[in-house]
Amino acid sequence: MSEENYTPPDLMLLGPEHVARYQETDGEVGYLWNGVPTLLLTTTGRKSGQARTTPLIFGRDGDDYLVIASMGGAPTHPNWYLNLEADPAAKIQVHADHLDVVARTAGEAERERLWEIMAGIWPNYDTYQSRTERRIPVVVLTPRLVG
Repeated sequence: MSEENYTPPDLMLLGPEHVARYQETDGEVGYLWNGVPTLLLTTTGRKSGQARTTPLIFGRDGDDYLVIASMGGAPTHPNWYLNLEADPAAKIQVHADHLDVVARTAGEAERERLWEIMAGIWPNYDTYQSRTERRIPVVVLTPRLVG
């Protein structure tokens, strides 16, 4: 995959504004972003200890939610991924549903299959991978039973 296969996204709803609109409307605004589903991932800042919420494209594999730590193919991992490495307990919001999850990076044996799921949703992931030397992680978010 190369740059000629890249489709620039519409960046009208991005970052903190995306988070705010998603939260205010239970995902009525913001769940679909550039035609693909998004969730809100809340991690604990590894340095600050503060809650940090990021909108991310997601897919599903059974009961698990899948996200990609691409940052557009930047040379370093996104902060939310580094936060999950430090503390894998997190929260997600999908529409109005709020779930506690445990995060893990997909191992090599399953990564290719999960990558294909996600690249099927957002083909730009293949371009992002071509932009960086790092192996972009696929993150599996498994809902925790609270009870």
